[in-house]
Formats: sequence, structure tokens, C-alpha cells
Amino acid sequence: MHSHPAVFLLLTLIGCVLPYPSASAASEERIATRDFEPLDVFALEWASEPQVAPDGGTIAYTRNGYNIMTDRQTSRIWLINTDGENHRPLSDRAGSSARFSPDGSRIAFISPTSEGAEVYMHWLADNRTARITQLPENPGNLTWSPDSTRLAFTMFTAKSPEPMIKPLKAPEGAKWGPKFNVYESVQYRADGQGYLRQGFTHVYVIAADGGAARQVTSGDYHHAGGISWAVDGLSLYVSANRNPDWELEVQDSNIFQVDLVSGAIKQITDRYGPDSQPRVSPNGRYLAYLGYDDKYRGYENAQLYFRDLLTEETQSLTATLDRSVSNPVWRDDSRAIYVQFDDQGIGKVSAVSLGGLRSMVVNDLGGTAISRPYSGGSFGVAADTVAYTRSLDARPANLAVAQRGRIFNLTRLNANLLDHTRLADIEEIRFPSSLDGREIQGWVAKPPGFSEDKAYPTILEIHGGPFAAYGPNFSAEVQLYAAAGYLVLYVNPRGSTSYGEAFANLIHHDYPGGDFDDLMSAVDYTIDKGWSDPQRLFVTGGSGGGILTTWIITHTERFAAAVAAKPVINWYSFVLTADGYPFFSRYWFEKKPWEDPNAYLARSPLQFVDKVTTPTMLMTGEDDHRTPISEAEQFYQALKLLGIEAALVRIPGASHGIASRPSHLISKVQHVLAWFERYPTLAADKSANDSVSEAVEGDKIPEQGTE
Repeated sequence: MHSHPAVFLLLTLIGCVLPYPSASAASEERIATRDFEPLDVFALEWASEPQVAPDGGTIAYTRNGYNIMTDRQTSRIWLINTDGENHRPLSDRAGSSARFSPDGSRIAFISPTSEGAEVYMHWLADNRTARITQLPENPGNLTWSPDSTRLAFTMFTAKSPEPMIKPLKAPEGAKWGPKFNVYESVQYRADGQGYLRQGFTHVYVIAADGGAARQVTSGDYHHAGGISWAVDGLSLYVSANRNPDWELEVQDSNIFQVDLVSGAIKQITDRYGPDSQPRVSPNGRYLAYLGYDDKYRGYENAQLYFRDLLTEETQSLTATLDRSVSNPVWRDDSRAIYVQFDDQGIGKVSAVSLGGLRSMVVNDLGGTAISRPYSGGSFGVAADTVAYTRSLDARPANLAVAQRGRIFNLTRLNANLLDHTRLADIEEIRFPSSLDGREIQGWVAKPPGFSEDKAYPTILEIHGGPFAAYGPNFSAEVQLYAAAGYLVLYVNPRGSTSYGEAFANLIHHDYPGGDFDDLMSAVDYTIDKGWSDPQRLFVTGGSGGGILTTWIITHTERFAAAVAAKPVINWYSFVLTADGYPFFSRYWFEKKPWEDPNAYLARSPLQFVDKVTTPTMLMTGEDDHRTPISEAEQFYQALKLLGIEAALVRIPGASHGIASRPSHLISKVQHVLAWFERYPTLAADKSANDSVSEAVEGDKIPEQGTE
């Protein structure tokens, strides 16, 4: 299903290794003496953000891990030669977003300080590092000028609001209450940020030797969609939504050219839909960018466009590729553009010629989503060398290089831990959906010591999004469930990305819906294989997966217990309390809640809560502004009123990404397992195959983003 277009040219890659043993050789030498344990999470490392030096000889990448004392992620920049030699840290500073200067003499990067993140510079020849900025806010989107003399970046710029009133002056020594906070913006809070200060993201330019940063964009608009320099260094191409109705038309961004001398801004693209990530070709002739025509559907493929800056002709280079592309990078000769995309749960990198022909370069990109097995990953290109994060043997991302049709592994970051640890084997499955016979893809993680002659307690683990995709990638949560003796089943039901635009939009204004049937078909498949014990079935998921978890238990009694993490329970209340309400109300529903309340209720698990018999735990971050904790509380209180066994887990200080801190990741798994162990088998008065599902007409739902 979903075959590639005929123009898709596959470049055969022969996996090779310099100077480290291959993954298969490592597995043959491995002496696994123990299972994966909760504290092992703190020992994990993974690669991200690879960047290739202009001469192709060196790669800079971010080496990530966890600090057990601070309970936070750590990131440092490391260097390694493309032949695998001389693996060393750039400096002793924490850092990320490494960027080689075009002349190859320096690396700029972002590093945290006690005052906030700052831009640092490393001189390669002298092996010296220095801070070059003193910024009031954190910088982002570091981009070098073509002549290596300047850097552009984005930064939030505060704007003092006009006070609504003139406050009275308190008498000397009086202890009056704090001043009121007044909000008049459409988006006044955001998940992970809390309640927002007034201000906008603007573009700044600074000399590579340091000094004052100069703001080069203006206006009450955010300019956060990417930066690219013109080859003459006299202007920048940026992405922004500068429309008068930008607060409500949140997707309608365009590409603009900003003159660095006069400050004049010229609009380059003009269509309804998002245009972002501008990239000027090395020869200065063309502009590549991403975008699509917005049709108010839940999902659209981002296409790769290129514009001839002389003739102003524009065309899509990936109109025949039914996948969403990202991260465009020009080849040095300006004749092709590299992009990444997900295909059936697997990350890939392809080179796209200006004629639209595509050549596969990498077909195992991923491994950077540590908590759950999401697709993803990143790559960098220079001098015909592609450095990328490789997902191999379901391990966290290592660094690899694709050169001249061959793949070279450069790192084995977790070998000392995982080579001696029994991990779950990941096996792909494909099966027809009971709804319409459509093929659905999934994976099972088999617990260490798995036997085909034994049926296992099984956890159905459901991804969020819902426009996202799982794949055969490392997941600390899945490995911990498997180590506890569970078979873990995870699939990409309809609505998942990486299977084409039509497959994703099967849930457009119909979520939850047919994805329920896909998930139940997955469970039936593993039962028919003899892998799953039908009396010991469990279900869990986060965000979009939390929604589906609660939908499942309102439509079937076949699960012994359930844990719904950060779910949406009531679409009416969600749309009016979530941070992205202008998006959710327009793209996930046909009408506003008060215009068609029945459509919202028809797809709300709360509407069917009286059908629940399954013991259910709700788990949400107390600072979640994406799926606010009030959603979980509604379902919990309804279950309690109905006399159903239920628990509510509130995670202090956590936003929507409840597993972003390693201790929270571990504790999340422990709470899930403790709940399932409390209800180890289906109640005697239930039939494992007794479904109370109903065909319900209504609208769909989900969320904007995943862990």
C-alpha cells in the first residue's frame, strides 16, 4: 500500500562501518546479563542536530543525555571526523545549535548561562571559545552570513502594554495585594510557557566578533518561521504572518525579503497557507521553502517549493510525493535540495532535483524521541556528505554518514549499557482493519525471553497527535513495560502521518472514529497470533492517545484496566480552554461549539462515560495548557459519581510533555504498571470480546503536538 511515485529513484545504500563494529557484529558479541531498568533512563545518550563542515571533513553534533542530580536533559556539542576518528567535545560548555561558518573557521552555538541562553563562538584553529552576546532574551535560528562576518537570529522582544488603569499608591508600609494581570491578546498563554508576556519574535543581526545586536524586523508580528541570507549579504529572507488578522488566521504565513540597509520589507509569496523555512541557493539564483494551500483540513502535506528569483516563477518539487517534507538543505551545486520525510513510520532523506526527480539518500533516520517511539530525527549536508541521526536496532539515535552511496556508523553512544542489557525485540505487523479492510501497520515489542508458546499480558500503547507516527524506534517507556513482562502493541491507525494525505484525513471531522476499529483489529491480531492473553489486556496513551484510551473504554469492556494521560474528554470545554483554540476550533471542527454543540458532544468521551466499567487512571500535568487538567478532572469526577474504580494523578510543575524530566518519565511508567498490577485480569463478569461500540456521528478532535 502507498507505493512511491514512479519518479522516485532509489539509490542503493550499502551499510558499512568505520572504525566501530557494525550493529550486527555488536549484537553477536553482546553478553546481555540484565533487563532494562528504570534508572537506566538516566544513562541514555543520543545524537541530534548534526552539522557538516563546509569541506566535509568534520561533523558537529549535539550529544544529549540526562543529569541524575538535576533531573534535566543535558546537551553538549561534540566533533568527529567523517572517517570516525578524533571524537572530542567542542568545549566544556553545555550547548546546542552548532553552526559552522561558511569559511569553516568557526562554530557558533547557543549555550545556557545564569542569565539565560547566549551565543558563543568557537575558533577551530585556536581551539578557543568565547561568549559574543549579552542578550535580554534567548536567541534561536542561528544563521551565518555568506561571508562569515555576521550572524542572524530570532529573539523575543518585549513590548510594554498600556495600563488599563492608574493604580492607587499604597500608604507607606501597607501590604496591598499584587497588581492585576490584564490580557487582551488572542493567545495569552501557551503550553510550556505559561501566561505570556506581551511582545513579538523579531530578527536580529550581530557581528561574528560580537558587539551590539541590531533588530532588523519590526511591527506587531512574529517572525519565527526561519531565516536565510541573500548571497550578497544585503538582505534576509524570513517567514512571518504579517496579516492584520494573524491572531485568528494562525496558519497564513508568507516569505518576506528584509533589506538590511533601509529596513524595507518586500513580500515574496502570497497565497492562503503557511510558507516557511526559506533557503537561498548557494548560487543566489533560487529560493526554496515549504508550504501548502490551506483548505481547513486537519492535515496537509508540506510541499517543497522553489522560486526563480530572476523570473519569479514558482513550482512545487514534491507535488507527486504523498508525504510531508521538512528541513530543506541545498546541495552545494544549487542543482538539488535535500529534504526529510516520514514514510510508513520510518524517517528518510531524499535529494530532490530542480526537475522534481528524487533520489533516496537515507532510509533509517530517527531515534531522537526517547520517551515514546515517535518518528523524527535530523540531518545536515555539505560537500556531498550527509550526516544524520540513525535509528538502528531500536536504539537511541547514533551519528551516521551517507557518502557516495554508502552508510558509515560513527558512534555507538549506548554500547556500554545496552550491549549488556536484554531489550525487547521489535517486530513489524500489518493487518486489515475490521472497518474497511484497509491495511494498518504496527509493531509489537516482545518482552525479553519471549516464547511463541505463551500468551502475554498486553499493553496497547496509543500515540498522540493525532497527526503523528510511531515507528520501530527506541522508546524508554516501551522497553520498561516489556521488561515488566508485558507484550507492548503500538500501531499507526488511520489519521497517522507517513501514509499519505488521504490516510491522515480519514479522521478529518471524524475523530475518534474509525481509528477505534483499527486499534481493536490490532488487538485481535495479536490474540489470533497467540501472543496476547485476551483476559489480560490493558490500554494507555497520551494526549491524542489519551483521548482514544477514554474513547475505547466507553465503547468496549474488553480491557482489564486503562490509563489515559493528558486526554481530551469534552470537546466543547477543550476548544475554549486549550492554548491553541483559534487552530482547534477552525481545523478540527466545522463550526464553533455554540453553533453545533451536538457535534462536539458526539465525539466527546464524556458523553458515553456511563458505559465505562474499566478501572481507569487519569494522569495530567498541573501546568498543561494544551489539554488542560480540567479535562481529566471531568472524567475522573464522572467516574467517581458512577462508582467506577478510578484514580487521578496530578504531576506538579509539568506541562503537556509530562515525561520531559527523566524522573517523570520513570514515575509515569511506574504509575501505569502499578495500576495495571492492581487489576491484573479482566473481571469475571465481563466477556473479553463484548464490545459496546456504536456508530456515532460527529466531529473529530486531537491535539497540536506530542511529547
